[in-house]
Amino acid sequence: MPVDAVALGARPVVGSYPRESVHCHAGAPRGNVLDPVPHDVHARTRIEGALVDMDGTLYRGDVPIPGAREAIDTLRDAGVAVQFLTNNATKSPAEYVRKLAGMGIDATPDEVVTAGVVTADYLAREYPDDRAYVFGEPSLREVLTDRGVTVTEDPMRTDVVVLSLDTGLDYDRFTRLLRAITPRTPIIATNPDRTKPGTDGIVPSAGLVIGAVEGMTGREPDTVAGKPSVVAGRFALDRLGVDASDCLLVGDRLDTDVQMGIAVGATTVLVRTGVTDAATLDGSEIEPDYVLDSIAEIGTVLGSDGDG
Repeated sequence: MPVDAVALGARPVVGSYPRESVHCHAGAPRGNVLDPVPHDVHARTRIEGALVDMDGTLYRGDVPIPGAREAIDTLRDAGVAVQFLTNNATKSPAEYVRKLAGMGIDATPDEVVTAGVVTADYLAREYPDDRAYVFGEPSLREVLTDRGVTVTEDPMRTDVVVLSLDTGLDYDRFTRLLRAITPRTPIIATNPDRTKPGTDGIVPSAGLVIGAVEGMTGREPDTVAGKPSVVAGRFALDRLGVDASDCLLVGDRLDTDVQMGIAVGATTVLVRTGVTDAATLDGSEIEPDYVLDSIAEIGTVLGSDGDG
């Protein structure tokens, strides 16, 4: 099976201004790394679509980022189609629609791309007849089965293992997971994030589980389906129906959001309301096209576009 994970290294930038060049691939790559698609941020014509991260960009935990709702309105009023992205696979698209609605942001399930949705599509295409042992939340199992993936609870009848954040971790569950993994069992991770923004600060993410598996077996995931994988980028762009060169990628993480945007050739916008602080920015080899204090400033990016 192909390995589609991309480099997980990260790095930052200061100031809300366009960058003339893009550098990426910091740190040791995992799997096949797609070279960044060259683009000139000043040469693009009109922004027609936006891939907008949610955690740390629109909200932190259950608290909306000030101006987030108005920013989405600004994009839509400018004729920009929006897809909402998240590497959090613990909720279904319908659950995210309800969460966004509670913050005054309208969306449909088809406008929400989670790492779980991308993982389900990937498994359905690459492992259509295999049984998946899922270490994750019930909502992830629901997303997988809705896509036609066969989910098994039997470690001894497992063809492929799916790793994700599971907030119900315990020793017995890790024991069953260990027994599901043989030296030849493909391991698919929904996302590589070590942490994610929470209401009261940073909280663990899927990296907790990935690290535990690596510690037990010495193996890393064979494929990472979510950001920064090009699997996720291409899936989201197909949903959006817009060429990457006419699309913004807006997010708070360099190693997932910006890295994926660079890989597929989108114009990248980093917001400083999530996990990326000034020190991380200053040390990074991953350079976004724009850095904003918040998505509330997205109008300044649209205003720099040649057609307004």
